[in-house]
Amino acid sequence: MNAPPVVVATELHKSFEARGRMARRVSIPAVRGVSFVVGHGETLGVVGESGSGKSTVANMITGLLRPTSGSVYFGQVDLATLRGRALRRHRRNVQVVFQDPYGSFEPTTLLGASLAEPMVAHRIGNRRSQRQRIEEVLGLVGLPAEFAERRPSQLSGGQLQRASIARALTIEPALLVLDEPVSALDVSTKAEIINLLTDLRQRLGLSLLVISHDLSTLRVVADRLAVMYLGEIVEQGPAEAIYSAPAHPYTRALLDAVPVANPVVQQGRRRVQITGEIPSIDGLPTGCPFHPRCAEAMEICSTVVPSRRNHLGVTVACHLYPEQP
Repeated sequence: MNAPPVVVATELHKSFEARGRMARRVSIPAVRGVSFVVGHGETLGVVGESGSGKSTVANMITGLLRPTSGSVYFGQVDLATLRGRALRRHRRNVQVVFQDPYGSFEPTTLLGASLAEPMVAHRIGNRRSQRQRIEEVLGLVGLPAEFAERRPSQLSGGQLQRASIARALTIEPALLVLDEPVSALDVSTKAEIINLLTDLRQRLGLSLLVISHDLSTLRVVADRLAVMYLGEIVEQGPAEAIYSAPAHPYTRALLDAVPVANPVVQQGRRRVQITGEIPSIDGLPTGCPFHPRCAEAMEICSTVVPSRRNHLGVTVACHLYPEQP
């Protein structure tokens, strides 16, 4: 029997209030109609440019933000119903690893004390059992136990990111949300952290939600991809299907932006080019949000919002493909 999904997000919308002209308050839509599922032991990669709404989605999953509308279910529990202690218990099941490992730790605090903080906050164990757990999670991420007595300045960026992952694991969450977890690292260290995440998922049965602007990073770790543009998911499906035959012009452009190691192949590639800048979310284009930058835009694209439709195993919001009856 298959395990139920860890997360089910349905038609998530999130708007923020801001002051517009003449000091009027206006509602700015950051996320619009986002739906996805994260299965048990599965990795969902959410990819898009800065400002696409990726981190806002992650914050709604963790419970740091409440959706304007739509729902997030964690197992059988609707997060909108959680308050106080119930919300606190939920946060034990979901832990976050942030982009900047140097900014994730208090510089003057020993690493062991930082790793103990989630257990202290959730009142798990005593000092002895907490020390044992710290040694366990340091071993899981490939760091020696004596690192618990070091300060963050004594570790490299890669070691600190391993420590960030270890801290998230101390309270045995069901879901790790990783927001650009390797973007601040060099190429070789990126590969180490990606391989570590893959190994941890397999060994611990973790589910991962990985936020990134880099499709090459997600290629190794993600089972499924959700491609976001201006607050919407424009393409979603199995990672291999999207990498082998991307349907949406925006997805193709993102993939074409990933360099190829062979210079001869790189020079001879025919690539989809994106023109112009990503519009502001407070001035969304009519019709398809991507049409002002799309080389394949048709007349309908400027006036009609494309519905989600199935195409070769993926869901894509694009007028290039026929709607299903």
